[in-house]
Order: sequence, then structure tokens, then C-alpha cells
Amino acid sequence: MALLDYFLRKKEKQVTTASRAKERLQIIVAHERNSRNKQPDYLPQLTADILVVLRKYIKVSDESFSIKLDNKDGDLNVLELNIELHDEHDSS
Repeated sequence: MALLDYFLRKKEKQVTTASRAKERLQIIVAHERNSRNKQPDYLPQLTADILVVLRKYIKVSDESFSIKLDNKDGDLNVLELNIELHDEHDSS
């Protein structure tokens, strides 16, 4: 019986180790995905600098301006800039 108990305990230990390894791997993968989607540190300063330049030439409010950085296919970064331009002669 002791021999049978030895093999059963070993199998349970392997299952526990495998499930722990799987959980750790899931945590690492989730962390890596989160790191990839994180905005770079320079983005707020870049946004402020772009607004300063735009305001030299046109009237732009903070609400009518948005900037977003997307990572496409891991190798390509796309900077998306959206500005609502209102006609100065428009009374609305």
C-alpha cells in the first residue's frame, strides 16, 4: 500500500506544480499585454507641445482636441490626432 500511496502523492504534486506554473504564465502574459498597451511617458508632453503650436495658428479648445497612440502589429506605432475646427464666421 505504501508503494501505491507514493505514486498517487507524486501525481497530485505534479498536478499542483503544473497548475501553479500555468497560473504564473497567465500572470506574465497579462503583464506583458498590459505593458504593450501602456502609453509612453512622453505622450502628455507631446500633446501639450502640439497644442501650443496649433494655438499659434488656430483657435483650439482642449475639448476639441484628442491624441492617441496605437501600436499596430507590434512594430508600427500610429499617432492619431483629431481636431475639431469651427468656422470663425459661424455663430454656433
